[in-house]
Amino acid sequence: MGDRYGRRKVFLIGVVWFTLSSMLCGIAPSVPLLIAGRALQGIGAALLTPGSLSLIQSSFVPEERAKAIGAWAGLGGVAGAIGPFIGGYLVDTWSWRFAFYLNVPLAALVIFATLRWVPESRADEVEPGAGGRFDVGGALLGAIGLGGVTYALVEAPGQAGTVAVWAAAVMGVAALAGFVWVEHRERHPMLPPQVFASAQFSAINVVTLFVYAGLSGVFFFLVLQLQVVARFSALQAGVSLLPMTVVMLAFSSLSGSLAQKIGPRIPLVAGPLMGAAAVLLMLRIGPGASYVWDVLPAVTLMGLGMTTVVPPLTSTVLAVVADRYSGVASGVNNAVSRAGGLLAVAALPLVVGLSGASYQNAGALNGGFRTAMMVCAALFALGAVIALVFVRGKKPPPRRRSGIAVRC
Repeated sequence: MGDRYGRRKVFLIGVVWFTLSSMLCGIAPSVPLLIAGRALQGIGAALLTPGSLSLIQSSFVPEERAKAIGAWAGLGGVAGAIGPFIGGYLVDTWSWRFAFYLNVPLAALVIFATLRWVPESRADEVEPGAGGRFDVGGALLGAIGLGGVTYALVEAPGQAGTVAVWAAAVMGVAALAGFVWVEHRERHPMLPPQVFASAQFSAINVVTLFVYAGLSGVFFFLVLQLQVVARFSALQAGVSLLPMTVVMLAFSSLSGSLAQKIGPRIPLVAGPLMGAAAVLLMLRIGPGASYVWDVLPAVTLMGLGMTTVVPPLTSTVLAVVADRYSGVASGVNNAVSRAGGLLAVAALPLVVGLSGASYQNAGALNGGFRTAMMVCAALFALGAVIALVFVRGKKPPPRRRSGIAVRC
């Protein structure tokens, strides 16, 4: 939608949609209405999140994009870390409803800044006539496929062998297969197969899948391990992850600029390897763990690893496709990272044998945590191997838009 109707326009619609649905969540008188509001929030987020990245691609000249994307990655990490703390404070001090109302003033600032400083851009500025009808069938098949597979993975530990689990699994796999079939035959596909003609684009998205699956698995299990096994409070467990955010904020722009000079291959190999090493360090976290000696080195190294890999990962996935597909490329990479995290959090408990009350059993959780960390380290290592084998060592040539690119 952003590529076709205007990236700034669709981004702003997403911000307004997300804000209105946040207000609906805040005033919801019942759980079903709250869930409905959350679903509407998801639609708004789908409009604005990929759009924010494609706006960078279309608004900055090629020489400045890597640095800008690095700042985008660092600030995104900061927002993700600060949000839960502010939300927790509002819940404890006022009401859970204020965690949703907070989005209103933030959205007002975003709307003002976007209207004031962000230029509009569309795909037809680069390629006249770009557009066509929307691929509704592909969108439905993609959603059903991910939903079915995820439901089956989540419910399998407690309902393995039931008709519902098997039906969801079969439906999910069939829908994903149907999605691939439709995209190859649709005249105006939601996911144009030609973007995958670039081996670089495909490889970087596979690296994204492995890295974000490993990262999501770490976050899910580490917070539980710190509270249930190491006996940290919920606040202490949350604060424990802040060094990672600080590192990303401080060095992401520098990482993006460095990757632009030396090419993406070295950062995309080194970053996941640092992530794998950080996960192995987390195996030291257990009963009576010390924050300074056991937790801090691991989360700091994880921050360095993610700072190394995220900016070049994001900038390269945009640089290797035609400018008319910048919104699609951003959406693909965003969806791959979310899908990787979603599937990891759904599948890892099944792999390590945790479900229900076992999450509150320190002995069971400690054993599951150690196995999960080994799996997450392997996921990071696989990402490094894929980057080493398939990502080119030289930086991709910059693609210039035929329209106006502004320096921001």
